[in-house]
Amino acid sequence: MSHPSAGKRFIFAEKEQMGILKDIGTQIRYTVNLSGYIDTESAEKAIRSNIYFRGPNAWILAIATIIASVGLNVNSIPVVIGAMLISPLMGPIFGTGLGLGVNDMELVKASGKNLLIMMTISLAASFLYFLITPLSLSNPTELLARTNPTIYDVLIALFGGFAGILEQCRKEKGTVFSGVAIATALMPPLCTAGFGLASGNLSYFIGALYLFTINCLFIMLATYVSVKYFRFRKVEYEDQLTGRKTQRISTLLIILFIIPSIWSAVTLISHNNFEDKATSFVEHSKAYNKSIIYDYKIDHSDGSKIELFFTGEPMNEMTEEAIYQAAATYGLTQEQILINDHTVTENTNDLELIKGIYDRMDTEVGKRDEEIRRLQEELLVAKGNDIPYIQLTREIINMYPSVKHVFIGQGANVSADSLKLSPHISVTVTCSPAMPSEDSLRLGEWLKVRLDTQDLSLYQAEE
Repeated sequence: MSHPSAGKRFIFAEKEQMGILKDIGTQIRYTVNLSGYIDTESAEKAIRSNIYFRGPNAWILAIATIIASVGLNVNSIPVVIGAMLISPLMGPIFGTGLGLGVNDMELVKASGKNLLIMMTISLAASFLYFLITPLSLSNPTELLARTNPTIYDVLIALFGGFAGILEQCRKEKGTVFSGVAIATALMPPLCTAGFGLASGNLSYFIGALYLFTINCLFIMLATYVSVKYFRFRKVEYEDQLTGRKTQRISTLLIILFIIPSIWSAVTLISHNNFEDKATSFVEHSKAYNKSIIYDYKIDHSDGSKIELFFTGEPMNEMTEEAIYQAAATYGLTQEQILINDHTVTENTNDLELIKGIYDRMDTEVGKRDEEIRRLQEELLVAKGNDIPYIQLTREIINMYPSVKHVFIGQGANVSADSLKLSPHISVTVTCSPAMPSEDSLRLGEWLKVRLDTQDLSLYQAEE
């Protein structure tokens, strides 16, 4: 028989746990509570004042577009990020969401007009840049990344929009707005669209504008929802008839605005799910009898489909049926699979078989070789970090007592023609009295041998 005090201790412990959970819940509610931190009036003023593109804003936008275009041109992500930080793109988009939220059609019109002006300036600047740039585009991976929207772009734009409007509304401003400008990535798609115009590549132009449109729509949607949630003051009309008409127009625009947003999200989710299933199928189904999948391509232009490229021995109906059955286990239908039969006959020798595979893989190998070359160049530059500064200075002073100070700088030479990097070391010695020119030449040659490099410059400065 249990002791009565044991039951009391159990009840006490249970109450103590409940008290702790209650305290945690109270602390969480206190932490996430927004009351007292939001100033809708100042947020509305800030949004309204930032929708216009005149004077410096127009020039800053054009300059930021060119900087972003250069970054995309040479696949430099830091340059693209820098361009996004200085571009004033967010204003008209937030203005549209605010106007719809407070039933201000004049604000919606002004924001839409300035959004078109913004797009025109950006497209014109990027078009002119890519039309006259002497830089090559042998591996434009950053440009390609802005032509194929995914569901992740939708999520980034939506939650980036929420973060942006929260930053506008809170009383103590921070650095969130800069992060939103980077995360939502409005500038790169416009630059890519400009490249599509300059190169006559319609798929680049349409894909990039589609991505830009998705970003704008979901930032506007996040702004509209936030404006409603924070209960921004609605615009009041003296004429009730005008007010009702404005309300109906606002409602219609919101419906027209939300429907394509939902359609885009559903479509992108469907594409993403298909790509996951198709990739998993290929990864786990490389060979059927003596036929081998050596490459595949996914296309969404006419319904989601995957094209499989086979090589090996000739395929028969049983092999194709086995492929369809295996694909069905991953949720793929027969209509979604295209078999590109590059299999060979019995008379084909091994050399021709290998050639068939490598002909298809040339592009991928070229991309990897380019990436390896770039990494090797960066590694050569990074090797400069191994310079023994103190020991090297001791040796120089021991040979030339007139040396009082040694400055050793490391960096890179960049060729303006090819944009190739080569490591470079600069050495400056301060002497008293001045070192004779013969000794200076001798020291320079010694340093090249000592540091095992020919990319070295020696300078002398008098104390």
